[in-house]
Amino acid sequence: MNRRATAAAFVGAALCFGAASAQAGPCSSEIAWFEQAVRRSAGNPSAGPMAPQTIGAQLDQQPTPASIRQAQQRARATFNATMARAKRLDVRGDGSGCNQALAAAKRMYNLQ
Repeated sequence: MNRRATAAAFVGAALCFGAASAQAGPCSSEIAWFEQAVRRSAGNPSAGPMAPQTIGAQLDQQPTPASIRQAQQRARATFNATMARAKRLDVRGDGSGCNQALAAAKRMYNLQ
């Protein structure tokens, strides 16, 4: 392929990519912003998915390392599922549903 044909192919691919990104859902930018904030918080030991306090914790039962690990895994799985739901709704164009799911994900993730 000569240079002109290569350049034309590159421009065509760039235009196709631009058209695909123009099809973003109603809350794509908000999802991207939140995901970036989550990535920036990675070095913070206090940051991460949270879950409500259990009844056992309210009854002064001491957690074990295994129960802490299990609670962290559940919180992470719930957070990931909520973010996946927000993305699915965004792709479908459901702005209201996407915003609700994203708000739920933000409530369960401690960025501090």
